[in-house]
Amino acid sequence: MSATFDVLLMSQQETERAGVESETAVEVTLVRAVLQGDREGFAQLYDLYAPLVHGILLARVPRVEVDDLVQDIFLHAFKKLHTLRDGSAFGPWIAMIARNRAVDFHRRSKETVEINDELRGSSTHDSRAAEILELIRSLPDAYRETLVLRLVEGMTGPEIAARTGLTAASVRVNLHRGMKLLRERLGIMEGL
Repeated sequence: MSATFDVLLMSQQETERAGVESETAVEVTLVRAVLQGDREGFAQLYDLYAPLVHGILLARVPRVEVDDLVQDIFLHAFKKLHTLRDGSAFGPWIAMIARNRAVDFHRRSKETVEINDELRGSSTHDSRAAEILELIRSLPDAYRETLVLRLVEGMTGPEIAARTGLTAASVRVNLHRGMKLLRERLGIMEGL
């Protein structure tokens, strides 16, 4: 049991060196702890997976709705954690909940208009970031999600793979092809 606590106490760099296996061990340990009544364990799961859920939602729903939906998803996950069969699958499980919640959001929501930068009067930097985010949202789902997780949430390719359940190769391909499409849509030629 002390070995699993050692994994929990590792620094981020040590955890990355130890690889996906250690993250899976942490995941399993935390899920077990939560199922046994440890609410602090769920707070740690939240800290690990909130960027993933935030990125998935940011790629799919209006920015103003993302924070509330992240909270709703984690509340739902907390209530339904007992239905998760394999603790090591927490990342892909919560990612699927986020994707489904985004679909539900669009199914239930009425037509809304997001206040654009001209109405808001924001800075040029913010408007450019919003413009790029909209371009990313216009990409195919596979590219959109991995790009937001990489560029907005700052996750590495291996982190994206480990947390979403995708293979490292498919994440690399999605990031490469997504960046290529994004560059084309931004009008940036490769090699510059």
